[in-house]
Amino acid sequence: MYKLLVVDDEPKIREVIREYAEFNGYEVEEAEDGMSAIGLCKLNDYDLIILDIMMPKLDGFSTCKEIRKFKDIPIIMLSARGEEYDKLFGFELGIDDYIVKPFSPKELMARVNAVLTRKNSSQKTRTDIMNFKGLEINIPARTVSVDGKRIELTPKEYELLFYLIENKDIALSRDKLLQDIWGYDFFGDDRTIDTHIKNLRNALGPYRDFIVTLRGVGYKFECEE
Repeated sequence: MYKLLVVDDEPKIREVIREYAEFNGYEVEEAEDGMSAIGLCKLNDYDLIILDIMMPKLDGFSTCKEIRKFKDIPIIMLSARGEEYDKLFGFELGIDDYIVKPFSPKELMARVNAVLTRKNSSQKTRTDIMNFKGLEINIPARTVSVDGKRIELTPKEYELLFYLIENKDIALSRDKLLQDIWGYDFFGDDRTIDTHIKNLRNALGPYRDFIVTLRGVGYKFECEE
């Protein structure tokens, strides 16, 4: 049984999410603010976090940053604000989805299921250690090393890098990347992909050119063996 952590300062929202989640077979724990959520994540393992942005003590963005320091847990953010900036900032932090309040509990459960399905699928298929010259990707450990030195990536940067490598030498459009990595139709421009690519290239250092820009199309991973 999957275990969810619902973090929101509004008891009614936590109650509705719990009701629908338990009906769909999930186990649920609750936290009313970011500080409590961080404490629970240090003590327990969760399969997914549903995290509100506007909360007392610590907002959702800061809570996400802190949790990412010690655990890699899929996160769906909730917000009463639908501004594109907030969505982009959340995705840059490595969240897996973003839902604007008011929301449909049924849609939320569908997105929870989609995120968990992708996570489960990736864990089953990613079992190798891949090397491209001095670039090493350890799939089981979810680590990336450049010339023997481990580099830090956000979960979404890691997912993007692996997806590019998995589809080596194949041209991938921005729409394709958004659909297959974020798992839903993205409304807005392509800056979230471009930002992640920029961050990836900076992290890869001497191997940044392995990620090739295809003007008018998107990107591909290319490395001559």
